[in-house]
Amino acid sequence: MSTRFETDYDLDRELNAIKIFCEKFNAKYKKLGKYDVDYKVTRGDSVCHIEFKGRNRNVANAYPLPIAARKLVKLCDKKTEGIIIWGCLDGLIYGNIKHIESIGKIGGRKPREGAANDVEYMLYFNKQDMLLEIL
Repeated sequence: MSTRFETDYDLDRELNAIKIFCEKFNAKYKKLGKYDVDYKVTRGDSVCHIEFKGRNRNVANAYPLPIAARKLVKLCDKKTEGIIIWGCLDGLIYGNIKHIESIGKIGGRKPREGAANDVEYMLYFNKQDMLLEIL
């Protein structure tokens, strides 16, 4: 069984990011379950789903942006617009998965005790026009 490694700091950062994002677009959010994508966001009749990734770098030095391929698949399975938000130290980077391009390879982080997904198929996003920033 794998262990969940999100700390209170990670969860606070995620909550702060979704609030900033939703304020920018006059939208509402709902936190989803433990094994789902992170949020369902609505604005009027429009619905999207969001996956949040923390990035311990400033926006200018955040690229390439990583995400596990399995997380992107979860977004695609929702059949709504899918957005990835990377929360950096000084702002947010976000993009609609239909409009951003990635490179895939095995990657991740140094394996930790109890972690099932530290080394896995990852997608990496270089800086591109359809990745937008909120500073």
